[in-house]
Amino acid sequence: MNQLTVIKTINSRRRRLKIRRLKYTCQTKTHLTIAGGQKKESSDSVHKAKASDRSAEISLSLTSSSDDASSKKEVVMSSFEENEFEKSDDLQGLMRISYGSVSVIGRRREMEDAVRVELGFTAKGGEKYDFFGVYDGHGGARVAEACRERLHRVLEEEIVEGKEGLGIEWNKVMEGCFRRMDEEVEKDRMVGSTAVVAVVSKDEVVVANCGDSRAVLCRAGVAVPLSIDHKPDRPDELERVEAAGGRIINWNGHRVLGVLATSRSIGDQYLKPFVICEPEVTVNKRTKVDEFLILASDGLWDVISNEVACQIVRRCLRGRMRRKISQEVLSEGRAAEAAAVLVELAVTRGSKDNISVVVVELNKLGSIS
Repeated sequence: MNQLTVIKTINSRRRRLKIRRLKYTCQTKTHLTIAGGQKKESSDSVHKAKASDRSAEISLSLTSSSDDASSKKEVVMSSFEENEFEKSDDLQGLMRISYGSVSVIGRRREMEDAVRVELGFTAKGGEKYDFFGVYDGHGGARVAEACRERLHRVLEEEIVEGKEGLGIEWNKVMEGCFRRMDEEVEKDRMVGSTAVVAVVSKDEVVVANCGDSRAVLCRAGVAVPLSIDHKPDRPDELERVEAAGGRIINWNGHRVLGVLATSRSIGDQYLKPFVICEPEVTVNKRTKVDEFLILASDGLWDVISNEVACQIVRRCLRGRMRRKISQEVLSEGRAAEAAAVLVELAVTRGSKDNISVVVVELNKLGSIS
């Protein structure tokens, strides 16, 4: 085999790796909210909503400039749900919260990310809450999958068991939830997962983060980080780990004991007490200029900044950036489209990790047809 043949073979393998089939799910849902915070179901007598399940295929052409036409390969999206709304006499109070989520295996051999969305997952004091979570597993997918199935339920229990009449003590509730989740996966000593979750109500956005996934809010076009990554070389995290008797070693990046690239996670029992499960919690009052929320694993943030991510999602939600689709995607599908565009960009920029993205539209007037 001559040198030219070897080079062609290597380039061909690289192209196949770049455009390999990416397995992901893409979902959108829409929520009706009447001014004042009361959510209406589809059977409401004032705002009749006709829900229809539609399926669509979205293609992602993941090719570089050096790829020829014959090397292109399409990626198929799963189905998503849409709500179509009939005309109503009362249009001013109609608001809609919709979301889109994409989870991609990327260039990894195994899928260790997990995503969970639960609209109206709990209620307290007449207030309803929506839940969004992104989990990035390491050492295996078991802990991330356990978080996907259980963490929102544990959080609901913590909220319901809280004292009545005092509101929700979010720091206490989140810390208790993450601690209980960590205890539930205690048997998986060598496996762990980061977790970034957002609880959204009509008045506030609460974010709890444990690890290096991230939540970013777009407010009046400005990217506002709602969490700070727990990287081992973050000065306060470095000090905490060393105070507990651990060490941060720069081994292909800063790692706890030269092993783990995040200083907080759920699970990873073998690295305690250096790696802890305590989340950092932020509570932000919603404003009229809050546009959308992005939650994503570090597979996105390693190659895309907060500002660029917000610019891209803004353009997608405004219809200024579209991807090739097999049939018309109405405005209800733009959140999912925005999430898919971010994933595609991360892959083309060389992300080597699983990539999971959730885009939540916060203040969007319902489109009346």
